[in-house]
Amino acid sequence: MMRTLIRGGRVVDPGNGRDGRFDVLVVDGAVAQVASAIPAEPGDAVVEAAGRFVVPGLVDPHCHLRDPGFEYREDIATGTAAAAAGGFTSVACMPNTNPVCDNAAVVEYIRSKARRVGVVNVYPIGAISRGLAGAELAEIGLMKEAGAVAVSDDGKPVASPDLMRKALQYAAGFGMPVVSHCEEPTLSAGGAMNEGRVSAVLGLRGIPATAEDAMTSRELLLAEYLGVPVHIAHVSTAGSIAMIRAAKARGVQVTCETCPHYFLLTDEACLGFDTMAKVNPPLRTAEDVAAVLAGIADGTVDMLATDHAPHHADEKDLEFALANSGIDGFETAFALSYDRLVGGGVVPLARFVELMSLAPARLLGIGRGTLSVGAPGDVTVFETGGPRTFRRAEMKSKSKNTPFDGWRMNARVVATVVGGTVAYRADAPAEGTA
Repeated sequence: MMRTLIRGGRVVDPGNGRDGRFDVLVVDGAVAQVASAIPAEPGDAVVEAAGRFVVPGLVDPHCHLRDPGFEYREDIATGTAAAAAGGFTSVACMPNTNPVCDNAAVVEYIRSKARRVGVVNVYPIGAISRGLAGAELAEIGLMKEAGAVAVSDDGKPVASPDLMRKALQYAAGFGMPVVSHCEEPTLSAGGAMNEGRVSAVLGLRGIPATAEDAMTSRELLLAEYLGVPVHIAHVSTAGSIAMIRAAKARGVQVTCETCPHYFLLTDEACLGFDTMAKVNPPLRTAEDVAAVLAGIADGTVDMLATDHAPHHADEKDLEFALANSGIDGFETAFALSYDRLVGGGVVPLARFVELMSLAPARLLGIGRGTLSVGAPGDVTVFETGGPRTFRRAEMKSKSKNTPFDGWRMNARVVATVVGGTVAYRADAPAEGTA
């Protein structure tokens, strides 16, 4: 019998309406008890959480592990180590790998390798279309049987409305969410950043907010017409937030996510041609940031995602228009989001935990995101004891493409427990043996 006792912390578990001082006992990988003063037994692994927060393990519904095919950027071992350092116990990885995750064999490869070398739970997301080519549906049913939890052509929009219609209908039959990368490709073609004042100053071709808004509108219309759900990825514009809010009000089955960089940065981060701030969809204006924050505050935004997108240094150390788009998010998303959203009074702590744990777990249907007795023993322990400086050089990710080097963070992940096993702990000892 393997026992892990997380002792003395403030447990915040929105799925059970719990917020108070409790111990959490995990036995053989599952939550066995949540109560005051659970006695430790000889041989227990003990995580001391007094003065700290204990929450259901964080779930990232949107990341890129680059494995198979792009392991020089990231692989499952390094990616899951970075995820654990950021407090994530479960991650869902996008299919733009090589070969593309558009069939059962690649789904099983990812799951098998994650079981061997990963330190957090890995859930593959399969492609909507074969080869991400947007021409014909991938093997959605077979990928579901192999363990895929959703389908998406993330990184490429599904340009054909008819193909997206078929994907929404077919995936709904399997109970799988369709995750849409909303970008109208003829409007965004050749663009390097948000179209606006900053792109004009830099002399760079821009991507208008309309490119995202047009596709968001299409997906909402299709979901409403068909009466099936759709999930909108990485929402970044005021227009998309407004349309999703209105669609929800009239009963459309839509959920959406945003990422920390869309409420922490504007397109001014690209000044100086800083490729670390190049991402797709691009960083937008202060007005868009305000709209995203308002959407988080009023519940329009259902969850947060990292869109962890590692690239080799050589793919970022280029002139801005040629550099790859993407930001490493695993190791900064939680702390930066906590500081801005909870510390900034945008949402209360329980809602924040829901945004980063319960809501994405529900979207993916993975049965996690709570500390209910019998639930998987996935737990994140964090503290807010004071500012620290985030350093790119200290990242566990194989890639280091972050615009947050040197940022001050008040929140810090202390320990990440996955199925009762401590997958990460901060340098300051947080674990002992009774």
